[in-house]
Amino acid sequence: MRHSKRMRSPGVWLDEYSWEERMECRKRKKRDSHSSERENKSRRTQQCHLHSDNLHYLETRSLNQRLDSREGHTRDRSLDMTCEDDSHDGTCKDRDRDWHHYSKSSGRSGRSGRSGRSRRSSRRHGDRKRRKRSRSVEDDGEGHLIYHSGDMLRARYEIVCTLGEGAFGKVVECIDHANDGARVALKIIKNIDRYREAAMSEVQVLEQLNSLDSDRRYACVHMLDWFDYHGHICIAFELLGLSTYDFLKENNFQPFPIEHIRHMAYQIIRAVRFLHKNKLTHTDLKPENILFIDSEYDLEYNPEMKQDERTLRNPDVKIVDFGNATYEHEHHTSVVSTRHYRAPEVILDLGWDHSCDVWSIGCILIEYYLGTTLFQTHDSKEHLAMMERVLGPIPTNLLEKTKKRRYVHRCKLDWDAHSSAGRYVKKHCKPLKHYIVSKNGDHLQLFDLIEKMMEYNPAKRLSLEQALRHPFFSCYYKSSRSRSSSSNGSKKD
Repeated sequence: MRHSKRMRSPGVWLDEYSWEERMECRKRKKRDSHSSERENKSRRTQQCHLHSDNLHYLETRSLNQRLDSREGHTRDRSLDMTCEDDSHDGTCKDRDRDWHHYSKSSGRSGRSGRSGRSRRSSRRHGDRKRRKRSRSVEDDGEGHLIYHSGDMLRARYEIVCTLGEGAFGKVVECIDHANDGARVALKIIKNIDRYREAAMSEVQVLEQLNSLDSDRRYACVHMLDWFDYHGHICIAFELLGLSTYDFLKENNFQPFPIEHIRHMAYQIIRAVRFLHKNKLTHTDLKPENILFIDSEYDLEYNPEMKQDERTLRNPDVKIVDFGNATYEHEHHTSVVSTRHYRAPEVILDLGWDHSCDVWSIGCILIEYYLGTTLFQTHDSKEHLAMMERVLGPIPTNLLEKTKKRRYVHRCKLDWDAHSSAGRYVKKHCKPLKHYIVSKNGDHLQLFDLIEKMMEYNPAKRLSLEQALRHPFFSCYYKSSRSRSSSSNGSKKD
């Protein structure tokens, strides 16, 4: 039965998990509870002399808190573990925020995630002694570094303001005095072993991406520097603009123009193809993790909508948040991606590969086109029902292979279209082609691309190499051909 209560707590987008995942969550909580208690007790003992009344924080706002679009339904936007069951109304009061699913933002991105490489026994974390600290460096009760505007880190980075925060720590804007006063985004990780180790995993991925793309041909964020500041791993990135989601939200969820969608899609697909060629799957692609290089805009009144409308001056984007990226040879956890961009093979627990990124991109592109999320749900079975409403029946062979047997009845999705949940799905979803607002060729080509990227069967799903050759991007490969032909002509001359 679908949950009637669709809510979120501030800064944490709730995600329902299956019965098996709920049991796994409870086991993990029981196993880790002793180490967590030791870790919290150690932090409280060292910091009992601090009084919150005397701490003056910068006014911050979490850019990963998301409001649902016009229907008023909130959307879960993270992999933060909850004990909520898909098939029951009750919830587990003590949510397990599993550290493998921790958020890593770059600049102003949202929350998500998992870091498989950094799995360690949390018992060892709790037993480790905390590092020696300078008396002038203090943490709050959650392990965040306490800082103020104007503070200097390593006599180089001057803190200007807070850009956002998540389970991992905080992101601040800084002046880099070693680089002619350039502005950078500095991610400051909590002074907790598990977050520190996961951050080091992200650093390793970012260092490899920097070496593979030294001339910055692909739209992946570049790490500028990293260092350990009294137990806080700090990662410096180029300072970017708003995330594509935040721009949509601040523009009253008005869709992007088709030309901007084409431009952003081409850059996103090229960047993710670059990851795939290097045996890396992002696993958490979503509008929050795609940032504009510069989110400046022109404001114009729209008489039809009777409101002001923002138009981007430059639709160039970059992909951020590589903390969840997984190499082909690494362990693949069963659950990846944020709910709304999660591929069917992940929900059905059939295993996943690069193609789960392709599905996520398809979901992102239609969100850019509509201005709202396509699959607005918190429930896995309801999510599958929405897919069937939009894309048609899930192939029988996939349902036969799934380990989630309670989703299936007689080789079909076990779903009652006449229930309250069924009526909700029917009201909020419709066949994919019905979302097209124009019969213009560009619109038809975009939806053809999306349909092929959202193929149920991962083996038949469009590859990103094929996507770049789709007619929707013909203007790009025609121009590249003309450039190459003119180059060859000049060589002959």
